[in-house]
Amino acid sequence: MATPVNSKFLVGIFDDDDVVLKAVREVRESGVRIHEVYTPFPIHGLDVALGHPRSRLGIAAFMFGLTGCITALLLMSYTEKFDWPMVVGGKDSFSFPIYIPITFELTVLFTALGMVATFIISNNMGPTVKPLMFDLRTTDNKFAMAIDLEKNSLQETAIESILKQSGAAEVNVKQF
Repeated sequence: MATPVNSKFLVGIFDDDDVVLKAVREVRESGVRIHEVYTPFPIHGLDVALGHPRSRLGIAAFMFGLTGCITALLLMSYTEKFDWPMVVGGKDSFSFPIYIPITFELTVLFTALGMVATFIISNNMGPTVKPLMFDLRTTDNKFAMAIDLEKNSLQETAIESILKQSGAAEVNVKQF
């Protein structure tokens, strides 16, 4: 998610994954918009609790694989028919079984490289991007719920009390 400069966040720090999952539901039910939840490991059901739509990464992977498959078949067909026609082992120039290994390899290669590029672009990562760190402990053993105060109509004190009632061990204000 792109974050504007000079954004003020309220960050709730949680100690347990079950508590943060329950807290996400409670905070959203109280009308607070959550920017993101940062965890040291994946939590099953967190994306649903946050209201994220279903991922379309499977469609992207299929399209990258299809592109690799078509590229392999076109490259080998062109090479065998026009560029460098050869008879190998008495087989004619278009024998599909000899195309299978290269087609498989290019399908996997295009899918892998395409998904890496998709991951980097969709997560706004790169060599010049400085990541937002709401709390360094989220890489170790804590869970952080970041709430952008500019995108919520409730006052900071009201959101802070909601976070504490939901089980936050501590609540901090972070300015970017």
